[in-house]
Amino acid sequence: MSALTYYALSLLTVAVCLFAMWKGGIGERAGGALILGLVILHRLARMALPTEFDPLATLTSDALTATGLLILTVHYASPWLGVVMLFYAAQFSLHSYYLVWEKPNDLLHFFVNNINFMGIHIALVLGTALAWRKRAGLRAT
Repeated sequence: MSALTYYALSLLTVAVCLFAMWKGGIGERAGGALILGLVILHRLARMALPTEFDPLATLTSDALTATGLLILTVHYASPWLGVVMLFYAAQFSLHSYYLVWEKPNDLLHFFVNNINFMGIHIALVLGTALAWRKRAGLRAT
């Protein structure tokens, strides 16, 4: 992945999470904060650790995010949080497969990883938009 693509996806992640924290309900805000916080920690860990630890840092980040989202999904009973959690669980599975089999990241990994990450963003934006619309409708009545 080129540096430009990496930074563009990072910027998109920050924008989506900030949107969720700004306009979402309490579940969306918690989910956005959790994802943003763990993405930042993941980026910092990748900078601090030697490159041979990148797959382990990624796997740990995915596991922590999926676990945190599972807790939020159960607590807030929000369908979109469940969708985001399932996407992160799929990310965890993808990264664990490549780590266990010691495969280098190939084109298949690139496409599955990025399609999955776009699914995470879409679910987060839709969940936030629905919560925002619901709140706006409650205020209008």
